[in-house]
Amino acid sequence: MDLMTDINQRMTDRVTIHPTAIVAHGAELGPGVDVGPFCTVGPNVVIEAGAKLVSHVVVDGHTRIGEDAQLFPFCTVGLPPQDLKYKNEPTQCEIGARTLVREHCTIHRGTATGLGITRVGTDCMLMAVVHVAHDCQLGNSVIVANNAVMGGHVSIGEHAVIGGAAAIHQFVRIGRAAMIGGVSGVEGDVIPFGSVIGNRARLASLNIIGLRRRGFDKAAIQRLHIAFKALYSKEAVFAQRLEAVREKFGTDPLVAEILAFIDAPSHRGLIRAE
Repeated sequence: MDLMTDINQRMTDRVTIHPTAIVAHGAELGPGVDVGPFCTVGPNVVIEAGAKLVSHVVVDGHTRIGEDAQLFPFCTVGLPPQDLKYKNEPTQCEIGARTLVREHCTIHRGTATGLGITRVGTDCMLMAVVHVAHDCQLGNSVIVANNAVMGGHVSIGEHAVIGGAAAIHQFVRIGRAAMIGGVSGVEGDVIPFGSVIGNRARLASLNIIGLRRRGFDKAAIQRLHIAFKALYSKEAVFAQRLEAVREKFGTDPLVAEILAFIDAPSHRGLIRAE
């Protein structure tokens, strides 16, 4: 290693803490972490390599921030849940690598009566003023637009997109690559690849644009669309349509994923088409 490479490596590995920031004894900061002005980091926090707290960020509780994640001004991560049953148990919060948490977001740690951990996956983007309540589980590459809120125990599959000002009821499940329209009130589960909109939200269609962006081929999308129309037609009752789709399309991987989602236990029930 030459001199300049060695100097650059040491500069990259150096932890930077602004003089106005408060980092509690016991906090673990990986190489290259940058803690900006007026940030507060609690004693049980782990911040992995390259992560950046821009300014005025509060991270507390048993919280882990993944590599190269960025937390923007006035967001709070790992604070106690808004649950009257919570008695300061040592529950957890986890933010995945390269995730962006924008201004004024609030992400609360889990509860002892729930999963005990709130998770936001890797490569996510939470835009300004998003609320992620206790015990929520967000998969990788989820995008949540401004002012969207979710109650406790919400589960969101990878590559899902949540529109601005959407409100998601506690215990709702949102499937992989689903789309929630802006200003939608979501009271029930949303199938993988589904697109819902409205107050209260109704299942409007498949998230065709999202499927194309995720790289699914045209033939796979067409098969899924045919199965979707059969499942949500007006003929017969839903249970009969479900079994007919299972028999005809059940070997198709995308259709099988929707069927498995429908078969899984649900607190809130499915959002259906009109």
